[in-house]
Amino acid sequence: MNEKVTIATLGRMKEQGEKIAVITAYDAGFARLCEAAGADVILVGDSLGMVVQGHESTLPVSVAEMVYHSAMVKRGCSRPFIIADMPFMSHGTPAQALDSAGRLMKEGGAHMVKIEGGEPQVETVRHLTRRAVPVCAHLGLLPQSIHQLGGYKVQGREPHSAEAILKDACQLEEAGAQMLVLECVPELLAREISATVSIPVIGIGAGPGCDGQVLVLHDILGITPGRTPSFSQDFMQEAGSIEGAIRAYVDAVHQGRFPTAEQSFQ
Repeated sequence: MNEKVTIATLGRMKEQGEKIAVITAYDAGFARLCEAAGADVILVGDSLGMVVQGHESTLPVSVAEMVYHSAMVKRGCSRPFIIADMPFMSHGTPAQALDSAGRLMKEGGAHMVKIEGGEPQVETVRHLTRRAVPVCAHLGLLPQSIHQLGGYKVQGREPHSAEAILKDACQLEEAGAQMLVLECVPELLAREISATVSIPVIGIGAGPGCDGQVLVLHDILGITPGRTPSFSQDFMQEAGSIEGAIRAYVDAVHQGRFPTAEQSFQ
């Protein structure tokens, strides 16, 4: 439990069928609680734009803000693997992506960066991974493309879009991506992708067939303002403390009790 989590650790967990528990966190205090609860990975998500900064989307978040929050998380924990989001318009070209990723890793202390998008990002992923930047890809619902998508909608329900997402997953793995987040896709598609690629697949609204799960910390604690996503769960309802709620989520993921069929899309 005390051994530092690396990308190799996560790869072994996938091979051995052990579920990976991922939580978003944005500061040192919550990073300490996530570590104490046994989280394997902390994602410093650009979701901070909505749940911390109060914006309507993730789009206003800057690289400097991601560096700031990543550095706080890094100072707050030592065991979890840390992934930092590449914010909107920070990776328009491979050169720009390399500069942004360099800051997130050198100044922010992240172990890996996460990039939203499929086929258009393949060359960027290849450019980064050839220069020793570990990359987590992100497919399905892409919050940075919310205006293009027309809202927060399940992706991959039509056969052609499901095929495209599966193809993108394979291309991103071939380009060097070492992890993949699948957001808001049908359970059967997520299960197929998880079985097809060799890299760990982390789901959020993608059903129990993924290699691991991620939730926004504020959803776990039941403090997200407004409507709560149907795929999330308020773990504070039955917990006596914040750490207890986080631990309940981690245990539920590790034991395969979260998500349920009711928290998945068909």
